[in-house]
Amino acid sequence: MSESQSDPRTSDPSTSDFRNLTAEQWRERLTPQEFHVLREAGTERPFTGEYTDSTDVGVYRCRACGAELFRSTGKFSSHCGWPSFFTPLAGEAIIERVDDSLGMQRTEVLCANCQSHLGHVFAGEGYDTPTDLRYCINSISLRFEGEES
Repeated sequence: MSESQSDPRTSDPSTSDFRNLTAEQWRERLTPQEFHVLREAGTERPFTGEYTDSTDVGVYRCRACGAELFRSTGKFSSHCGWPSFFTPLAGEAIIERVDDSLGMQRTEVLCANCQSHLGHVFAGEGYDTPTDLRYCINSISLRFEGEES
């Protein structure tokens, strides 16, 4: 990464325009695995992500741009192999769009700030949560920021 580029992990997402970055610029900022999931809508293998079973208190940010996406208070154990949340931090933090890949219709979840792929949201699965939604998010799409004690 050149000195003139800001590191997405330390830059303020509200003052950076991540939507105009080229694929090559994203490749410079992200690891190959991060690029595959965040920019090519890939999926990490189930039960391999660092946040799948995490119960720490804090905020989950977009790994690509640093925008706040989810709070630990909205996280629950769904036993699906990926971190699950019943609500995003704020409705404007994410974008939901139809995903017709894999021969089925799902709802893709993207970061509203940089439009990176985060995972999918599913409704009506019967989880005992306030929203009956499961935001199934790739750990590699997130960076956790714990609350200070």
